[in-house]
Amino acid sequence: MNETLSRLADAGVVAVLRGVEADQLIGITEALREGGVTAVEITADTPDVAGKLGEVTGSFGDEVVVGTGTVLDSETARTTLMAGAEFVVSPSLHEDVIETCNRYGAVTAPGVMTPTEAIRGYEAGADFVKVFPAKTVGPAHLAAMKGPLGQIPMMPTGGVGPGNAAEYIDAGAFAVGAGGSLVDYDAAARGDYDEITETAREFTRVVEGARADD
Repeated sequence: MNETLSRLADAGVVAVLRGVEADQLIGITEALREGGVTAVEITADTPDVAGKLGEVTGSFGDEVVVGTGTVLDSETARTTLMAGAEFVVSPSLHEDVIETCNRYGAVTAPGVMTPTEAIRGYEAGADFVKVFPAKTVGPAHLAAMKGPLGQIPMMPTGGVGPGNAAEYIDAGAFAVGAGGSLVDYDAAARGDYDEITETAREFTRVVEGARADD
């Protein structure tokens, strides 16, 4: 398994940071790391995403695996990779993004909903697929796709929280992605990073517990 993909699998939870403020970025990432979440995805629609990717990679080094999300075209993929992104995630399937990431040896995942999309993305060179939005189909849908497509690592994102993360792991997810259910920006604005750490710990406990039960 690719080293970056292995680190994502080890992390179990990928924090999705969308529109994160510059003065909260390091505090949030540190709070997540303290809670056991060591994978962070900064979405490409975040202002100055390249600068923020560089700041996180420069501050945390190998302690946190950092990628970018909401990547819709090859130009954005290349820009964020040059800024330090180690993996690239899209909400939909874009073969030019996959091709660019393959060219630079970076891990990439398209967003998919159906088995046809999943196999198409995987055949195009994706390392894993993002089942999105997971909340509209639930764990049973992921389990049904994993049946015939067990060779494809899948990460559900969108509507995944501590209350249902275990169900997705039981369904066959190698990791889960989480945004608002994991990162409370209001708490960050108040300087209450401990709240984010506690949520991260809860997420981590749930995922580790589900894996231990398998």
